[in-house]
Amino acid sequence: MEPQLKKVGGSLPVPYVQEMAKETLTAVPARYLRPNQDHLVSSLPENEIPVIDMQNLLEGDTMDSELEKLHSACKEWGFFQLINHGVNSSKVEKMKLEIQEFFNLPIEEKRKFTQEAGDIEGYGQSFVVSEEQKLDWADLFFVITLPPHLRKPHLIPKLPAKFRDAIDEYAAELKILDMKILNLMAKALHMKAEEMNVVFEAGVQSMRMNYYPPCPQPELVTGLYPHSDSTALTILLQVNEIEGLQVKKDGVWIPVVPIPNAFVINIGDILEMVTNGIYRSIEHRATVNPMKERLSIATFFSPNMDADCGPAPSLVTPETPEKFKTISFVDYLKGLFSRELDGKSYLDSMRI
Repeated sequence: MEPQLKKVGGSLPVPYVQEMAKETLTAVPARYLRPNQDHLVSSLPENEIPVIDMQNLLEGDTMDSELEKLHSACKEWGFFQLINHGVNSSKVEKMKLEIQEFFNLPIEEKRKFTQEAGDIEGYGQSFVVSEEQKLDWADLFFVITLPPHLRKPHLIPKLPAKFRDAIDEYAAELKILDMKILNLMAKALHMKAEEMNVVFEAGVQSMRMNYYPPCPQPELVTGLYPHSDSTALTILLQVNEIEGLQVKKDGVWIPVVPIPNAFVINIGDILEMVTNGIYRSIEHRATVNPMKERLSIATFFSPNMDADCGPAPSLVTPETPEKFKTISFVDYLKGLFSRELDGKSYLDSMRI
C-alpha cells in the first residue's frame, strides 16, 4: 500500500506565506497576483447554503422531510452546513487549539514536517506542478490520517503529543460521521447500502489544515483557487469565525457564513461519479482577509485504496446510462496530482 501512495505525486517547494506575511509587505509578490478574478459575490438572503439538522435525520417524524432536504441540497448545491452532528465538542475544540499551536510554532520547528520531494503530505503547498504557476496566499499541513497503516512515520508520529492525540480523536469521530452521512445519502438515492460501504468503509481519510495569513491586497490574490474537491466527501471545520469560503452557484459566488458548532459538508468529484451525476461537486474558493488570519481544517474521505471509482450499479439503468468511466482509485490519484487545481477539469476528463 505504502509505495502506491508515495508515487501518486508531489508538489514543488515554494516559500512559506506565513513567514512572508510577517514582514511588513505593502505589495504582494508577482507570483501570487491573480488580478483577473471574478468578484461577483451575492449576498442575497436566498443565496445561503442549506442547513441540515443531523438529529432530524436520525430520529422522530422529521426523518423523511429532512432526508428530502438533504437530497435536494446535494443535487442543487453540493454543499450544506450540518448542525447537531453529534461529534464530541471537546474533541473539536482540542483540534482547533492544537492546529493554532502548530501554525504558531517557530518556522524551524514546522520545517521538520516539510513535504518531501515527490510527496504530497507534510507542510507546504499542494498542486504546485511548475515554476511559472501562480500560487495561493496560504500554507497548509496535509496528512493521511486513516487507515493508520497509511500514515507516514515522519509526520503524525513525530508531532507534539497533544496535537497527535487531537488528530487521533478527531479522525475517529469524523470517520463515524462520514459513514453516517454516506449511508443517509445512499438511502436518499435509493442506492443499495452495500454499494456505498464496499467503496468507503475502509476508505482513506486525509486532513488538509489551512492557514491563510492576512494580506495587504486581498482582492488580488486567492487563498485557494476555484476548484471542486477531487475526493468523495469533505467535512470542513472553520477554526476561527473568519469568513472566506465561497461557493459558485448559477455563475455567482456565494459566501458561506460560518454557523457556530456546525460543519460545512460538500460533495467531491468521486461522489459525483458514484452517484452517476445526481449529486454534484461544486466549485468553491477561499478568499483572504486584509487584517486577520483564517484557519480551517478540511477532512477528506476517499475510497479504499483498492476500490474502483465509477457509477454505482443500482443507479445505472437504460434511462440513466453511465455518465462516467470506472477507474481504479490509485490511477485516479496519479492523474490528479500531475496537474494544477483548475475548476472541475479533472472530473470532466472522466466523463463518457
